[in-house]
Amino acid sequence: MKIIKVQALRGPNIWSIQRKKLIQMRLDLEEMEQFPTNKIEGFRERIEAMFPTMIEHRCSEGCRGGFFSRVERGTWMGHVIEHIALEIQSLAGMETGFGRTRETKTPGTYNVVFSYTEENVGLFAAESSVAIAEALIAGTDYDLNADLQKMREIRERVRLGPSTGSIVEEAVSRNIPWIRLGTNSLVQLGYGINQMRFQATITCKTSSIAVDIACNKELTKKMLDMASIPVANGSICTDEESLAETIKKIGYPIVLKPLDGNHGKGASINVTNWEDAVSGLVFAQEYGKRVIVEKFITGFDFRILVIDNKLVAAAKRVPAHVIGNGKDTIQQLIDTTNQDPRRGYGHENVLTQIDVDRDTEDLLEKLGYTLETIPRIGEIVFLKSTANLSTGGTSVDVTDMMHPENIFLAERISRVIGLDVCGVDIMAENLTQPLKENGGVILEVNAAPGFRMHLAPSEGLPRNVASPVIDMLYPPGKSFRIPIIAVTGTNGKTTTTRLLAHIVKNNGFKVGFTTSDGIYIQNHMMEKGDTTGPLSAEYVLRDPTVEFAVLETARGGILRSGLGFSRCDIGIITNIQEDHLGLSDIHSLEDLARVKATVVKSIKKDGWAVLNGDDEHCIKIGQDLNCNVAYFSLSEDGDFIKKLCAEGKTVAVYENGFITIKKGEWKIRIERATHVPLTLGGKAKFMIANVLAATLASYLWGFKTEDISLSLQTFIPSAAQTPGRMNIFEFKKFKVLIDFAHNPSGYKGVEEYLQSVDATKKIGIIAGVGDRRDEDIKECAFIAARMFDHIIIRQEKYLRGRTEEEIIDLILEGIKNSGKIVTYEIIPKETEAIKHAINCAEEGSFITALSDVVTNAIDIVQEYLDKENEHGSV
Repeated sequence: MKIIKVQALRGPNIWSIQRKKLIQMRLDLEEMEQFPTNKIEGFRERIEAMFPTMIEHRCSEGCRGGFFSRVERGTWMGHVIEHIALEIQSLAGMETGFGRTRETKTPGTYNVVFSYTEENVGLFAAESSVAIAEALIAGTDYDLNADLQKMREIRERVRLGPSTGSIVEEAVSRNIPWIRLGTNSLVQLGYGINQMRFQATITCKTSSIAVDIACNKELTKKMLDMASIPVANGSICTDEESLAETIKKIGYPIVLKPLDGNHGKGASINVTNWEDAVSGLVFAQEYGKRVIVEKFITGFDFRILVIDNKLVAAAKRVPAHVIGNGKDTIQQLIDTTNQDPRRGYGHENVLTQIDVDRDTEDLLEKLGYTLETIPRIGEIVFLKSTANLSTGGTSVDVTDMMHPENIFLAERISRVIGLDVCGVDIMAENLTQPLKENGGVILEVNAAPGFRMHLAPSEGLPRNVASPVIDMLYPPGKSFRIPIIAVTGTNGKTTTTRLLAHIVKNNGFKVGFTTSDGIYIQNHMMEKGDTTGPLSAEYVLRDPTVEFAVLETARGGILRSGLGFSRCDIGIITNIQEDHLGLSDIHSLEDLARVKATVVKSIKKDGWAVLNGDDEHCIKIGQDLNCNVAYFSLSEDGDFIKKLCAEGKTVAVYENGFITIKKGEWKIRIERATHVPLTLGGKAKFMIANVLAATLASYLWGFKTEDISLSLQTFIPSAAQTPGRMNIFEFKKFKVLIDFAHNPSGYKGVEEYLQSVDATKKIGIIAGVGDRRDEDIKECAFIAARMFDHIIIRQEKYLRGRTEEEIIDLILEGIKNSGKIVTYEIIPKETEAIKHAINCAEEGSFITALSDVVTNAIDIVQEYLDKENEHGSV
């Protein structure tokens, strides 16, 4: 078997709108196409032995053991690999369960689709699942545990931490979109101007001064002491002399820890003699020269969590330890403890496995123990000097046991230090009494405190501490989204997007939009190129200045990665026409419609789908949507539009020369088409369709009709405003039109316009695109022969696997098939072709360059026009 391609889908996609995180693997079964599972001797037994937990895979049978039944009866290997990929992720601690396997038009080649929780793990699972299947087929051994461990390691390297992840999960539960910024734990919640950011548990509302204070343990201690909050006696030491002075002042026992340390690194506790104190100083200075030396306070280690100055959780932290049974060694007790299913690798489970390190060895040495010592029955042997969960510690929830005075104290500390998310470390016998009565003290105040001990304590009630963080970032009434209008279709996407952005901007919004020309923020081009994919959409949604997004959304991006947004307010499909067929398993207009429908299927329930009422595929899509649907049409007299009007529905139509909104039998005439520059005096019908789509979407959003009308009148088609979209350059003796038409439908639109153009000679400059079907290239040439008197064929770009000669031969065949006698010449380079056409133009000629590289073509023509204006001739 051979993997042809593996890609990660990150947004709504053709397989599922709700399940955004999918791996799509294109798999060639090769000779295994002839061997379903029932023809492979012993396969059922081997896969069941390797994956006994697959008994829970119900598959299409809908019952326990359904997948194994399918294997027994016979199923193809792509289906098996789908289930293996899901199961190994679950076994590695990433539970997931959605999958689809479908054969492509190429016999033996399948799209294997399965869900993932971590993208890099999902990509690894694709490769691994094929290797496992091949081993099962051959009956050879396979080290499954090595793959599972590798997947855990990948997850720990790339995943969000438990605290960050909990906040994201809470946001998702409230339908708040999120974007990971980079590869660490910096996350954006919401879109555009309504975004909020956080990293770990530091939020965009966290005071940087407060973080500096919390990170300076000496300053923190001083500020708390000044506020009459109990702290441990001690000072900062840098050498043995200052250490001796501090010990003389506070006495033994003491605690030593690096001033700038975290997670308990470099700490030594309950030190009772000079030799250990010096050793502890050296150990702490491995993490920083300045070391805190404090009086050791007996009692328990508590962590209090305060969010938005309100206490939300409290936990008692217990260092990693084992309890003797009188027969097992300390090492054996550690091994047994690590077998607890609640303990895992890194942050995968509630608890972390206990590792033996220097801290462990030092503690045992103080007791006169080694790892081979057998503790007596009931003896507690502590293995770490701090109670951090990351080193194997445990936690007990004590939130409901806190004395009101201690709650007041913790909330006051958060205000004294100034932290919005604040972790307070307390050493005390208990929290049920005020600290001033039981002698408890504040050890530290933490910025970015971890949430895991509260989310999933070893004992006691779990606390959803992520919820108050979201409440703080998005209090009631604060929006987390911005309006999104997404535009897709075969032709007219860019023009419709630009017109909509113009309307939105004229209504006072700061608009960000994506097109096949580039990314724009408030009409400033930020990135140049074809930016119609999900990364470009995300670019706009990340921008903190954007109040409204209009996103051109092309087929390619949807197929590669899915949509770049979770849902939109309005989705537009301009039309479904033949283009890009034969690529990426899209072989028919029905296939293409399925891809384009992804956009309108992502519309929120009370949003609107704006569809072409003259396109049968759009009409069919509209019958299967769970949102409001409205149509536009170039005629009010079609049966479908008449039916909608009779039902009282809202439509946009071109009637009696007007761009009109109809609501039932009522008409709201927005503007006369001849007054809309984009329609070229009402002659470009396909432009009228684009205007109708944009007008209807604007009206449904709630813009006033007079504002829409003004915007339609002030949107001037030009090389700057709509590059490559019916750009006309007027020379003294002839005219040049540049358009991006590159498929039969686009050519027909230009042909319809040229019928209204009076010219002594119509000259066309055309080319083919190598990855289009033969029939599409020939059809474009056929149409070109109908509308031009003379054709210049050029072909130096976009060969895409074909030769220049091969494409030109197809163009010539299309011209011949037209039956019209048309003169032609071949000038391969586009620049030379355009220059030749201009230099040889007769008076009254109309040159049309159907260019796929519009910037180059526009620059050349503009250069000639500037020369004529300057010198009086070209």
